[in-house]
Amino acid sequence: MDRRNFLAAGAVLALPALPALAQGYPERPIKILQGFAPGGNADTIARVVSAEMSKGLGQPFVVESQTGAGGTIASTTVARSNPDGYTLLLATGGHAVAGAMYNSLQYRTVEDFEMISTITYFPFLIVTTADSKYKGLGDLLADARSSAGGVNYGTAGIGSTHHLGLELLARMAKAKLNHVPYRGDAASQAGLLSGDVPFIISPPTAVLGNIKAGKLRALAATGPQRWAGLPDVPTVAEQGVPGYDVRSWAGLMAPRGTPQPIVDRLNAEVLKALEVPAIKTRLADMGGEARGSSPAEMKAMVTEQVQKWSQVVADANIPKQ
Repeated sequence: MDRRNFLAAGAVLALPALPALAQGYPERPIKILQGFAPGGNADTIARVVSAEMSKGLGQPFVVESQTGAGGTIASTTVARSNPDGYTLLLATGGHAVAGAMYNSLQYRTVEDFEMISTITYFPFLIVTTADSKYKGLGDLLADARSSAGGVNYGTAGIGSTHHLGLELLARMAKAKLNHVPYRGDAASQAGLLSGDVPFIISPPTAVLGNIKAGKLRALAATGPQRWAGLPDVPTVAEQGVPGYDVRSWAGLMAPRGTPQPIVDRLNAEVLKALEVPAIKTRLADMGGEARGSSPAEMKAMVTEQVQKWSQVVADANIPKQ
């Protein structure tokens, strides 16, 4: 047998292995890693959706937090895992931001993963104190344009989606906004309430309690439509910055090389779970909109997000980590 025929025969012999693997899937519990604190948004999203998925798959899910480095530790672990469908990643918008912010990731943000489906999208809120002189986003941006020193703002940290979202706003609105990083959303909110910064950007769930208590005022929602939880709060785009759209997201990924039948099975179960009214309501209560996708649609979205944030990092001269 010549070399060409030998290789062809070997390929034919290898073909049944992947369908056989997928046909019996899953035969044991499935692990989902997420890179943020237990009990936080990412952790809760993973648990809510996987609990519903387990009904169709017939196996339990185990959700583990692997915190640190903006979620990149969990991403590294999953990228290096066996591509057998038993180790998945609950990725968030920070996955794309890390691709733009870090020089030395141990994985490729898009190429080293098989996308399964998006799960939810959610906007941020631009928030000030209830007694602030800023009654709307227009007041704040006018001040930032006219003041020589600009206006300070607080976020959950350097290189967060919050940070890059307001750097994008500064560029699009031609306003001077100065970043003051904190260690998380709770810390930035404390800085706002104590008067250290005049406004912050935060996920809705982190600030909604103090907005309803009358301590804070939401000036704008950062998505393309008003956030359903505060329908009277206009978007950034409605207030003089057309085209502005900053949202975070969450979705499931698997290691590169995971067999397509397994990816398709997981995708089908995510989409089925997101049609359950209780799941939609739970995600809405967390500030998000339930929205699934095909693997190809998710890949295109993540690719576009990495390109978008890379441009923001370059335009704002933000040092890469």
